[in-house]
Formats: sequence, C-alpha cells, structure tokens
Amino acid sequence: MSEPVNAQSTRLVYGLEDKVPLVPALLVSLQQVGAMVVGTITPALILSGILHFSEQDTAYLVSMALVASALGTFLQTMRFGVVGSGLLSITGTSFAFLAPLIQAGTTGGLSLMVGMSLAATPVQLVLAPFLPKLKRVFTPLVSGIVVLLIGLSLIPTGMRSIARLPAEGAPAWSGGLIALIVISVMVVAQSIGKAWARMAAVLVGVITGYTICGMMGWLQSPVQSNGSWITLPQLFPHGLAFKWELLFPFAFIYLVCVLEAMGDITATSQLSGLPTDGPDHWVRIRGGILADGLTCIGSTLVGGFPSATYAQNNGVIQMTGVAARRIGWIMAIVLLCLGLFPPVGRWITVMPPSVLGALAIMLFGLVAVSGLRLMVAGGLSQRDALIAAISLGVGIGVPSQEEWLETLPSVVQTFLESGVSAGGLVALLLNLLIPSSDQKKLKEGPAELL
Repeated sequence: MSEPVNAQSTRLVYGLEDKVPLVPALLVSLQQVGAMVVGTITPALILSGILHFSEQDTAYLVSMALVASALGTFLQTMRFGVVGSGLLSITGTSFAFLAPLIQAGTTGGLSLMVGMSLAATPVQLVLAPFLPKLKRVFTPLVSGIVVLLIGLSLIPTGMRSIARLPAEGAPAWSGGLIALIVISVMVVAQSIGKAWARMAAVLVGVITGYTICGMMGWLQSPVQSNGSWITLPQLFPHGLAFKWELLFPFAFIYLVCVLEAMGDITATSQLSGLPTDGPDHWVRIRGGILADGLTCIGSTLVGGFPSATYAQNNGVIQMTGVAARRIGWIMAIVLLCLGLFPPVGRWITVMPPSVLGALAIMLFGLVAVSGLRLMVAGGLSQRDALIAAISLGVGIGVPSQEEWLETLPSVVQTFLESGVSAGGLVALLLNLLIPSSDQKKLKEGPAELL
C-alpha cells in the first residue's frame, strides 16, 4: 500500500474527479500547455534544420506536432473505454526518436521517416494488454528510476537556455538574473498559502519574465508567417517508405517510450492521490500506453512524428495543486488551435530562453523529485539501493561520453545514447536478475545503513 497517497490528496486544490470552475480551469490549462508547447515543436525544428526541409514542410510538421498533442491529451485525460489513463496527462512529440528519425531522413527523406514511425507503432498496442501481467518486472522502483532519470536528463536543457543571452547585445548576466526573478516569483506565489496563487504561480512567473524582457528590449518578434492562417491535416502528405534494417531501432525506441510512459503515469497517479499499485493502477497504465499508441498512429497518418506522454505535467500538478482530468478537453482545444492556426502560437514559441530555462529547471526538478518519491515509497532495501545506484550511474554516466559512444556499433549506440533508456533498461534487467526479499531472505545488517 502507498502510505503517501492520503498525504498527497490533502495537498491538492482540485482532485482527479473534481469539477474545476471555468476561470481556474483555463488558468491551469494554459500553464500545462505553456510548459510543454515549445518542447513538442522542438523535435520538428531540430529535424528540419539537420535535414534541410523546406519552410513549407517545417511549418506543416510543427502544426501536426501540436495537432497530435491535442489528440493524445484528449484521449489520455477523457478516457474512452480501455483507451486513456484517465489522469491529467499531456502528450507531445518524443525526443527519443531523434536518432532513428535522422538516420531514416538521411536515407530516404520524410517518406521513410514517417513510414518507419508508422510501421513500428504496433509495439505499444501489442504490449499494452500484457502490462498488468508484467507488474513484477515494471515495479515502482523501476518506474521511479526512470522518472528520476527523465528529470535529471532534462534539467541541463534548462540551464543551457538560461546561459543563452535573451537578445544580441544583452549583458552576460542577464539570462541568469531573469531566471532568478522568474523562479523567485513562482516560489513566492507557492508560499502565499492561497489556492489561487498556487494555481497561477507558473503563469505569473512566465508573464513576469516576458514583461522584464519587453521593458529591456530583449523580447524577440515572432517569425513572419507565409501568409497562411490555417493548416489542415493531410493524409500521407509525404508518402510512405519502408526499410527492414530500420525497423529494430524504431521498435526499440517505442519500447523505451512504454517504459517512460509507465514512469510518468505512475508519478501522475501518485500526485493525484491514487495508489501506485493494484489492478486499477495497471488499468490506467494499460489505457495510457494504448492512448500513446493510437496517438502515434494518428500523428504518422497525417505526416507527423511519434508522440509520447510528457513528464512536464507532473511538475505543473505539483506547482498548481490541480490534478482534475476534466480540464483535459480545454488543454486539447488550446493545442488544436495552436496547431491549426499557426499565428496564434507564434508568441509562445519565441518565449525568452531565460524564462523557458527557469520554467524547465523548476518543473523538471519537480519531476525528478516525483521519481525519488516513487523509489522510496515502499522503503529502499539494500537490493533496491544497489539497483538504483548502478542504474543511475549508467543513465547519467554513459551519455556524457559522446566520443566513446560514437565508436560503438550503431545498434549499441541506439541503446546507450539516451540516459533514460540506458538507465531504465539496466534497472529493468537488474530487477529481474537480483533476487528480491520475496525470493530470498536477505541477512540483516548492512541494509540498515542504507
């Protein structure tokens, strides 16, 4: 049983099934979307830059990333039959697919990228129904390690954003000062003790950052549009292609996304005041993985890239105290509008880097804390500490050795280049190989020191 569940429930302003008034619902929805919208369009921008896509293709990929995010968020939060976690989850384009997508794009362009993404989607749909039977494999310890690695791996991106100058000619210290002010505003809002202040903390911090940058002349203008005010999805706009040798890398990343989604959904369950074990929990996980799989199919059908459940929403839930899933339809509508009407979202995409970095540090730090909570919820035995130590060492250490990774075979490199996948797989294997206390009586003694 998860003892912290009730404690977490008392910290929520609105629980999972609560009806949130319209104004607070809009407030929280905008913060949820604002925390992830830049992240969900970034993979498309990165791929377009590396593979030299046309402006028209780039604009379409960005729009479809947001449309797919709207679909996934709607399926996850509103829950239709066995599809959806029924939690306040939000989806976005997965960064995990960058390496195989670049490989496919270099070989065969957009048609091969989309074709391989679509061909490997059955991995999630086939695996999802069997997850409840694999609960001894995917334990809270494994989920906690994955969530912790997700948070730790994303925090450096926030610091890199803070280190960037808000504008050309700005002082070297300007990014750090703005980030400090934004974080301070969010902390003060959290400390007031009022529900409205807590729910508005992220939004107030972002608005403060925008205001300061605007006053100093550091706010960049959005890129001018090509004159199009609406972007409609098209079926297979780039065509489809397939190569057998690329199937395994894509299938493996889908498996990694399953592991990440399980960790994210488990963390969201905990933050929503729900137990992180038992039949209901596994039904939520199964539904969440199915929703991710269907979202990936929908995204690739319209020429986009695979999506995944994001971790950012867990940080926003902790900040705002709102875990009500019914605001998911508002979040989906906002994302859909940003995707179908590109001019609406241009000011969001030019968020000052120091503001984005401050937001990232705060939210991803809270994601890492969620992972720690999952790891220690049932107590941390000597065995658990050993698994965590090795997994975190691999997950943090291996990706830092980029030159060494480049010398390895491409298949091995695919396994190891992501700290989340490397550490998560190590945790999974060690959890299977090292006997638990149920299988073998561990002697008392050194475990008490951990």
